[in-house]
Amino acid sequence: MTHPLTLDRRRLLQLGAGAAAGLATPLLHAQSAWPSKAIRFVVPFAPGGSSEIIARATAVEMGKLLGQSVYVDNRPGAAGNVAMGEVARAEDQHTIILGHIGTLAVNPYIFDKLPYDTAKDFRPVSLLAKVPSLYLVHPDLPVRNMAEFVAHAKKNPGKLNYGSAGNGSAGHLAMEYLKIASGTFITHVPYRGTGPMLTDLIAGRLDAASIGAAAVLQFIRTGKLRCIATGTTKRIAQLPDVPTVAEQGFPGFEMTQWYGLNVPANMPQASIDKLAAAAAKAINEPATVERLAHDAAIAVGSTPADYAKFIEAEQKRWKPVIARAKIKPD
Repeated sequence: MTHPLTLDRRRLLQLGAGAAAGLATPLLHAQSAWPSKAIRFVVPFAPGGSSEIIARATAVEMGKLLGQSVYVDNRPGAAGNVAMGEVARAEDQHTIILGHIGTLAVNPYIFDKLPYDTAKDFRPVSLLAKVPSLYLVHPDLPVRNMAEFVAHAKKNPGKLNYGSAGNGSAGHLAMEYLKIASGTFITHVPYRGTGPMLTDLIAGRLDAASIGAAAVLQFIRTGKLRCIATGTTKRIAQLPDVPTVAEQGFPGFEMTQWYGLNVPANMPQASIDKLAAAAAKAINEPATVERLAHDAAIAVGSTPADYAKFIEAEQKRWKPVIARAKIKPD
């Protein structure tokens, strides 16, 4: 005969096991139900320009796919370093950041100290889009293509100038890359932002510049600026008659600004995989592609592994350019 206390003990153990299982189920569900709240999408630059266009267009579609709103938060400062440092320390699992050629492939080589480590503090999620870098001159400059520009620069070493949004900016890199490839000497005039530099270029106080397509297409169409080449590997639909730099005697030349999605290194792999799938799909949704095409941005979308390889390749490409051009922060 079984003692009543044994039965009670057995029943208690069974009830305890059942209760534990009941508690485990919602816990596991909670862990797998990422995202559980709105996602903060940090843009490390001021409002306006290609970075915000790409972030906002992607955020809308990602929100639909993830079932939670994705809102853009602009956090400019110190060439993107302020935002990168902040997001590197985020622990809420719902903060992501727009990666950029500057913050991931340039800043590590021009700043003596950064508040973040690109390899240790962040995980790559997806390459989102590329923005064509256009090579522009003021219409009064007697050149109509890249060959004529290079020849003119070689005949007048140091007499031509070009503007950029600042030391280490994409425009600065683009022109220094061209100078190295073409063996020319053109004086750099750094500004604090694309806006004031563009004003001086249109006014004729600057000879040339390299600027992202979105900011200058309207000025090219109205004749206020002349585009002599695109930095893309293929001609862009918005300027079908403008050849690439590569077509004009510099095989393999490519200069584009690029934007990706990165997250703090502490984000679980399952969440990264879910975010990566949503990001790659979101950037290629018809509505997103159409929005980006309006500003000549090219939708990409990639796996985390492919994006990681892309970042590594860009770092290897720009490190020697930065060293040779002796680029330093403002």
